[in-house]
Amino acid sequence: MRDQHFYGHGKLLLSGEYFVMDGASALALPTTVGQSMTVKYRQSYQPTLNWKSIDHTGKVWFESDYDFWQFKPIKNQEHYKQDFVHQVLKAVRMQNPHFLRDEVDVFVETKIEFPIEWGLGSSSTFIYNVAQWAYVSPFELINKTIGGSGYDVACAQAAGPIRFQIKEGKPQWEMVNFNPSFKDELFFLYLGNKQSSEAEVNKYHGMEIDNKIHIVNEISQLTKEMINASDLVTFNKVVAEHENVVAQALKYEKVKNKFFSDFWGEVKSLGAWGGDFVLVTSDRDPRETREYFEKKGFTTLIPFSEIVRTEMNLGN
Repeated sequence: MRDQHFYGHGKLLLSGEYFVMDGASALALPTTVGQSMTVKYRQSYQPTLNWKSIDHTGKVWFESDYDFWQFKPIKNQEHYKQDFVHQVLKAVRMQNPHFLRDEVDVFVETKIEFPIEWGLGSSSTFIYNVAQWAYVSPFELINKTIGGSGYDVACAQAAGPIRFQIKEGKPQWEMVNFNPSFKDELFFLYLGNKQSSEAEVNKYHGMEIDNKIHIVNEISQLTKEMINASDLVTFNKVVAEHENVVAQALKYEKVKNKFFSDFWGEVKSLGAWGGDFVLVTSDRDPRETREYFEKKGFTTLIPFSEIVRTEMNLGN
């Protein structure tokens, strides 16, 4: 059997966080970094599956062997990834009973292009790649494992920014032209506090939120305005309003109030509030912007053009 190669892009959710699961239209951005997966085969009469994961520095951070029939680890180890691989492969077999039935040893090697703690989609790119390998639906697979709306799986396969929405229980998305003229004034700041997407999804579903349908419609409108914003002043107004709507609905503290109350631009939470990356807008010199956050102990500030896949950088 020939070697196989798969790749999925990382993700950033610019609008619609949480409420995208209830039908809100969301603006999602595939990133220039992602995760690759290579699969190799070797004839065998006692087939096993070897799984190896390599981090962005080239270091092996996880490796385990699994049996071929139930994908149980041959030797247990205290590593969350071992059970995660097991659960995902079991879910795959439920969708495709013919998956991995040949008498061959299988060697899988994944390589992630960003620090795992960044929360850019280490799990969703993994699930997308496995789904492509196994000829199953990545949306069904993610629903059976970590849950969520599936926008991250859509980003994994998208060439550029998308508008994502769940309609009648099914994910739908379309490419949108979001490559703003003011993109040099947009940045992504890492807060250094990775959130569990699965835990946040469960927490959200357990909330009692008043006027949810109205909020969903309001956020969908803000997503449209965000995509169509022609200048930074307009964009900032939409960002601020989006933060207000989500903060009031979920009774969460806005990240700008919490950490950056004296910042001159806007700061917007992305995805799970309180961790991972936030969007930063600034009309001042990039060095001044960077120095502001470094003085507060936040050293990872990435310009929009370096991390977001748009029609201008599709070669990345």
